[in-house]
Amino acid sequence: MTEGEIMYNPNEYRYEGNEYRPCGKSGLKIFPVSLGLWHNFGSFDNFENMREMVFAAFDSGITHFDLANNYGPVPGSAEENFGKILNQDLSAYRNEIVVSTKAGYRMWDGPYGDGGSRKYLLSSLDDSLKRLNLDYVDIFYHHRMDKSVPVEESMMALADAVKSGKALYAGISNYDAPTTARAAEILDELKCPYVLNQVRLSIFDRKMEDNGALASSYEHGFGVICFSPLAQGMLTDKYLHGIPANSRAAGRSAFLNPEDLTPERLDKIRRLNEIALERGQMLSQMALAWLLNKKEVTSVLVGASDPEQIKENIGAVNNTSFTEDELKQIDEVSRV
Repeated sequence: MTEGEIMYNPNEYRYEGNEYRPCGKSGLKIFPVSLGLWHNFGSFDNFENMREMVFAAFDSGITHFDLANNYGPVPGSAEENFGKILNQDLSAYRNEIVVSTKAGYRMWDGPYGDGGSRKYLLSSLDDSLKRLNLDYVDIFYHHRMDKSVPVEESMMALADAVKSGKALYAGISNYDAPTTARAAEILDELKCPYVLNQVRLSIFDRKMEDNGALASSYEHGFGVICFSPLAQGMLTDKYLHGIPANSRAAGRSAFLNPEDLTPERLDKIRRLNEIALERGQMLSQMALAWLLNKKEVTSVLVGASDPEQIKENIGAVNNTSFTEDELKQIDEVSRV
């Protein structure tokens, strides 16, 4: 702490009245909304804003903070920044916080900086712990399937990370149905506790549900945590009147382009917003609630650019029930 700086004191009522859902068959429970640090926690972002977002999340009952080795930019900087916040402001509350990180996408040059090999996964975890300034993470994920590496090798690496005490639980991400089933079988054989399959899922992107990944996760003891639940911001009120100049779709993101927001897509967004308003929710809240209504889903990962967005998204947990007619309307709009 610098001289004159006010020490952070969390909201003492942060757990009051909140639901915490089990992660698959494990004893670990997390809030239905988790904070993802994929965006806005990199080298070029405002550090004080990062702190305020983490504080807003924790004050509201969020305990799970999700990272990966390559989050930034630059890769690794999100872990470094969150590590500073955790150690400077939240070290007294480490036992109340779930920190997850991942390895699987390219992190460094050469043949050992990408994929699912034992060498890459365990080396990456060591580097992540250094950046985070932690002895362990709560969840260590393999970030993606790697068909060039036997799934047994990747799962044994996760199990050894847990056995070593550098992680408490194993997780997988972007795994399809058969590979999820095989991963669970191996981890069970190794007596390694596993918790979540992290998948991309939203009203506009149902691939992982349609291909059976959700059902396979649920059947084999994984909870599901959804990333990009707002479809890179399309399922918000941001695009109800076109494409704002400062939005991701205006060229500020590699993950959403102007051509993604066709007149047809914009019309769907407006029609979904009408359904949300009838439910007494913002579109973003309904989109998150739609996911949380699924029995397979443990939590949704939200990103944010300011604390108010986090508070707004948490409002989704107040109404996660849908009538059959509402679900039918959402399908009729979004699946056409």
